[in-house]
Amino acid sequence: MSAELDQLGTDLWVWRAMRQPHSGDDIPRLVRPAGYAPDFSPDGVATIRSERAEFVARWQAIDAAVLTVGEAVDHRLLGSLLARVTWELDVLRSWNRDAVFHIHQALGPYYDQILPLPPFDEVRVTAIVTALCAVPLAVERAITSLTDPAGPLTRAALQILDDIGGALTSSVTALARHLPELQRGAVIEAGEVAAESMARFCHHLASLDEQSEAVAVGRDAFVWYLRNVALVADEPEDLLVAARQEWQRALVWERIAIQRASTATLPAIPLTADEQVAHEAECEQEVRDFYEDADLLTQPSSLRHYLNAALPDYVAPMGFLGVTNDLTDDDRLTVDGVSYVPAPNPQLPYFYAANARDPRAGIIHEGAHYQQLALAKAHSDPIRRRYYDSGSNEGIAFYNEELMLQAGLFDDAPHTRAVVWNFVRLRALRVEVDVRLATGDLSLFEAIDLFVAKVPMDGDTAFGETALYAGNPGLALSYQIGKLHLMRLMASAIEVQGDQFSIRAFHDYVWLNGNIPFSLLRWELLGDTFDLDRIDADPLTGVVAPQPAFSN
Repeated sequence: MSAELDQLGTDLWVWRAMRQPHSGDDIPRLVRPAGYAPDFSPDGVATIRSERAEFVARWQAIDAAVLTVGEAVDHRLLGSLLARVTWELDVLRSWNRDAVFHIHQALGPYYDQILPLPPFDEVRVTAIVTALCAVPLAVERAITSLTDPAGPLTRAALQILDDIGGALTSSVTALARHLPELQRGAVIEAGEVAAESMARFCHHLASLDEQSEAVAVGRDAFVWYLRNVALVADEPEDLLVAARQEWQRALVWERIAIQRASTATLPAIPLTADEQVAHEAECEQEVRDFYEDADLLTQPSSLRHYLNAALPDYVAPMGFLGVTNDLTDDDRLTVDGVSYVPAPNPQLPYFYAANARDPRAGIIHEGAHYQQLALAKAHSDPIRRRYYDSGSNEGIAFYNEELMLQAGLFDDAPHTRAVVWNFVRLRALRVEVDVRLATGDLSLFEAIDLFVAKVPMDGDTAFGETALYAGNPGLALSYQIGKLHLMRLMASAIEVQGDQFSIRAFHDYVWLNGNIPFSLLRWELLGDTFDLDRIDADPLTGVVAPQPAFSN
C-alpha cells in the first residue's frame, strides 16, 4: 500500500474517533479516546473545519493514477469520509439545527460506557463519571449552537426528553448497585448534576420560538450525498420506483406466507428473559451451522458469537439513545457480541416481539451485523476496518434476511417466514420515507403515520425510527438500496465468472469488505467502473467540496 495513503488513513481515523458525532445508530460506533467529550459549539465546528481542510489537502496530494485498484478504492473511501464531514457540518448542520443531535452528544458518551457487559473496573467507572460530568458543558454548547433550530426536530427532542431527569436518575441509581461501594457515590453525584443539566436543556427547548418547520435538505443536497458520501449513482426518483416495486412484491409474498401459516401454531413468547437468552444461543449456533452446511458463508473458528442478554436495569431507561446492543470493537474481538432483550410480555414492540417468538428473526439481521463487523475489523487493510456509509453494512444484513429465507432456514417456521416478508416491506417503505423527508415531500409526523399504517408498526417504534431518519438523510434507504446493489453485483459476478462462481467465496469477500460501497467493490471485483463513471459525470459530484453551494 502507498505509505502516504496508509498514514492518511491511520491519521484520519484517529481524528474521527475524536470528532465523529454520536448517533443512535449502532454500526458507526467507535472506540473513543480517554476523556472524550464531543464539541459542536461554533468554536468546535470551526476547529473541525480547519482540521478537515488539512486532511483534504493531504488527500488531494496523493496521485490516484499511480495506485493499484485496491489502493485506489481505499483512496476513494477516504474521500467519501471527508465528504461525510462536509455533509455533517455544512449541509445537515445538525449542530446548528437539530436538538435530537445534541441529546446524543450530551448523553452518548455515558451510553457507550454502560452498554458492554460487566464487570465495571476502575478505568470504566472513571470513564462513566467523566462522561456524566461533561453533560453540563455539552448542554451549554448545545444552547449556544442551536441558533437555527428546526421545529419538528425540537418537538421530537422534547418528546424524547420527557422525564429525562427521572430516566437518567433511574439509570445511574441502578448502575450504582453493580459497582463497588466506594465508587457509587461519585457516579450518583455526577448523575444528579447531569440530570439537572438535561432538565435545563429541556426547559430551554420548550422556550424556543420562531423555529423553522423545514427539515428537508432538498433534492440537490440529497443527490450530493448520494454521489459523494454513499457513492451511489441512482437518482432519488429511481430509488423510489425500485422501493415501491419491492414493497408490492413483499406485500404479496407476505400475504401468501400468512395463508401458509394459518394452520400452524404461533410460537409462544418465552416466560422469562433467561428462557429467551438460552433459546437464542441455541438458534445462533443453528444459524452458523446452516451457513456452513448450505455452503453459504465461512464461519471461522476465531469468530465469536452473537448472543442475547437480559436488558440491564441501568440500560433500559436510556434506550432512546440507540440500539441496545454491544457489537464489540477492535480491541474486544475475542468477546461475544450481545444484544439486550427486555422481559418478555404480550405488549413487546415490533422488533422485540418478532425476536422473542423466534430469535432467528433478529440473528439474521443484527447477528449478520455482528459477523460482518467482526470480520471487517480484522481486515489486513486497516482502512477497510471502518464504517463509511450504511449502504454496504445495512445492505448486507438486509440481504442476509432474504438469503436465509430463500435458502430454507425457516422452512420449519411458517410464521417467521411471514415476519421476514414484513421486514422486507418495512425496509422498502423506509426508502420512501427517507427520500420524501429529504426532498421536502413529507413531514416528520406524516412519516410516523406512514410507518404505523403501512407496516404496520407500533407508534413508539415508528417515532424512534423517524426521529433518527429525519436528522440523518440517507440512512433509512440504505437497507433496501444496499441490498439491491449487492444483488446486482452478485448477478454480474455470476454472469462474468460462470461455472467458476462460488456463492460461499462471493459472500466471504463481501462480508470481509462489508464497509465498502458496492460501486467500489464492483470496480475491484469485476473491473467494472460503470457506477463510478456515472457518479463522476454528475455535476453535483465534488468529493471533498468544503462548502457546497446548496448549503442550507
